[in-house]
Amino acid sequence: MRGDAGGGFRAAFAVAEFRVLWFASLASIVGDQLARLALSILVFQRTGSPAWTALTYALTMLPGLLSGVLLTGLADRYPRRTVMVCSDLVRAALVAVMALPGSPLPLVAGLLVLVQLAEPPFAAAQGALLPLVLGDRRYEAGQSIHLITHQVGLLVGFAGGGLVVAGLGTSGALAVDAVTFALSALLLRFGLLARPASLTPSDRQAAGLWWTQVRSGAGLVWHDRRLRVLIALGCLATFSVVPEGLAAPFSEHVGAGVAGVGVLLAADPIGMVVGTLLLRFVPPGTRVRLLGVLAVGTALPLVGYLAAPGFGVAVALLALSGAFSAYQVTAGATFVRLVPDRQRGQALGFARTSLVAAQGLGVAGGGLVAQGSGTIVGTIAAAGAAGTVLALAAATSWSRVGPAVTTTEG
Repeated sequence: MRGDAGGGFRAAFAVAEFRVLWFASLASIVGDQLARLALSILVFQRTGSPAWTALTYALTMLPGLLSGVLLTGLADRYPRRTVMVCSDLVRAALVAVMALPGSPLPLVAGLLVLVQLAEPPFAAAQGALLPLVLGDRRYEAGQSIHLITHQVGLLVGFAGGGLVVAGLGTSGALAVDAVTFALSALLLRFGLLARPASLTPSDRQAAGLWWTQVRSGAGLVWHDRRLRVLIALGCLATFSVVPEGLAAPFSEHVGAGVAGVGVLLAADPIGMVVGTLLLRFVPPGTRVRLLGVLAVGTALPLVGYLAAPGFGVAVALLALSGAFSAYQVTAGATFVRLVPDRQRGQALGFARTSLVAAQGLGVAGGGLVAQGSGTIVGTIAAAGAAGTVLALAAATSWSRVGPAVTTTEG
């Protein structure tokens, strides 16, 4: 891709450690999609209950809210390679037990919670390590590659996960997930350089107890207006995610049926991949300055639901919203650059937890509003309008603090 010398996708892949991080991440994404699908099928086969099936799926996300705040500081206290390897090994062992045929459902649910508690420390360590591996010039390109890989992994999981589970069975699919975690641990252990913890022993002593470190990370984010605005820009996903939660009823509403749900869910990730690729042609300083404008563009297409669009137009609106949402890559990269390395893991944990909470609130809130109002298109359009207003406010705030942020990444 075009960009500053040394700052494009090819330059990022030229770094051996980045290739290790990327391949380990790819293995985990594919395995996780299989596991989510397998667990949903397993629970439904044993209980016949849609409610328990939905609850099990929620358990693959909710524990991360707690762990994202309380455990991500491990990525600063201990060597990040060690944190990642240990997280993968723990998850490999737990999922292997879940894969045993006949495992009681309460045991599976409990193990699933533990598996998800181990994910945020891994993600924080990976996110904090990436700028050290790539350097500033290649960093945002690496972020873009990770986002594209994640979105494509989700699409592949949606499209092919059912076939894999049908062929291997639920236990077989879970066993594959355990293998992917073990493979990731091996790649990281032998493919990454050994680096010391970002917090030195004296830093850890100064930071005090674990809870003191958590409060310090929260204070860092709260007292820096730039970081607060960046988190606010990220949390605008509260509104753009509403159509995802209403994809099934909207598809039925427009007569697209079950087959249309997958297309609606795929529209946003596809748009985001395209938007991420296109943003690579925009100079880095301009990308930073345009964060607020792009955030507005993410919410505004959803207002088009006021016209009660048909299936094709709705897919186009979602894809357009997804394309603008690629600003999240630049917002995340800018956030990381502004945070000192010794607190990067903890700060990333707060940012990630805020985003997950915002998305969960959007899905749940959209469902409740649609249920109460009796209108699906009206709910999505209202989410778009509210998101546009708040995005304009965040864009105004960013225009005041954003120009002070500099970047040399291409």
